[in-house]
Amino acid sequence: MTQRSVLIIYTGGTIGMLADPRTGALRPMDLAHLEEQVPELDRMNVRLGSESFETPIDSSDMRPADWVRIARIIGKHYEAYDGFVVLHGSDTMAYTASALSFLLQGLNKPVILTGSQLPIGTIRTDAKENLITAIEVAAACDEQGRVRVPEVAVYFEYSLYRGNRTVKVHAERFEAFRSPNYPRLAEAGVHLKYDGAATLPFRAGQLKVHDRMNDNVGVIRLFPGIRAEWVRHALSTPGLKAVVLTTFGSGNGPTDPVFISALREATERGITVVNATQCFGGRVEQGRYTTSQAFVELGVLSASDMTVEAAVTKLMFLLGQGLGAKELGAAFGTSLAGEITT
Repeated sequence: MTQRSVLIIYTGGTIGMLADPRTGALRPMDLAHLEEQVPELDRMNVRLGSESFETPIDSSDMRPADWVRIARIIGKHYEAYDGFVVLHGSDTMAYTASALSFLLQGLNKPVILTGSQLPIGTIRTDAKENLITAIEVAAACDEQGRVRVPEVAVYFEYSLYRGNRTVKVHAERFEAFRSPNYPRLAEAGVHLKYDGAATLPFRAGQLKVHDRMNDNVGVIRLFPGIRAEWVRHALSTPGLKAVVLTTFGSGNGPTDPVFISALREATERGITVVNATQCFGGRVEQGRYTTSQAFVELGVLSASDMTVEAAVTKLMFLLGQGLGAKELGAAFGTSLAGEITT
């Protein structure tokens, strides 16, 4: 079989850190020495290339401009490699994976994000298995030579998930991610078992890398007793274009007239309001109960079974394309990269 090629893109995060033997402090690892830490890479029959951010970024500091930067790197090397592995901190990995799924329009090669809970030089690290399997997935093809996973995905602790369906669910366990509303794309055990029915179909055509995102998006998490005036103040933020309202259960919220009035004022100013559930699993069903009927009347958009991470990044992407409120509403409810069940 022809040797496959994978580009490793290091952005930062625990997976690329090494402990200083004298002080114990963590410092970024030179990717040129990656094979010293993971000698198994020599036996994979995969041609590896690497590119790194000049200054590694903790994922908590990741911004939309950095998502665009990663997308541009992939676009620059797209024809030269069969797949891509993005090494990334786990804290905001679901946001980056979601953003990349929208920025890389027409993607038909694997872009696999992975990281670790422990640094790669630690004896009990999960980094080696995550890295090796992510590379294997990025290089995988079937008997006809077609890639197995032509989409953005997250690999963590024996499971491969669609990137824009993932959420981080644990700060300490190696099984840090879940995909509550969508099945795994693959499971790693003695064999790598792919679920071809769950994977996006191969998309013919050229890759288009988008390079604009509008970060004038907010998130308001509802809680019992939330003050309507605080909501009104948040919705009055200068430049705000859209807000994700994380609601209870199947999309419910307070019926307090002052709270509803604050939302009405925002929508009348042209602010797009999205209703996303706080629950990890399930979907928003606006109008099912009286506590969400007002959202329907106000024209609040339903996130359905999208994650909050996907909803936020999708809004930033659509606003970055210059869509008006009506166009944005139609596009938001449309599946762009398998992020929503329609």
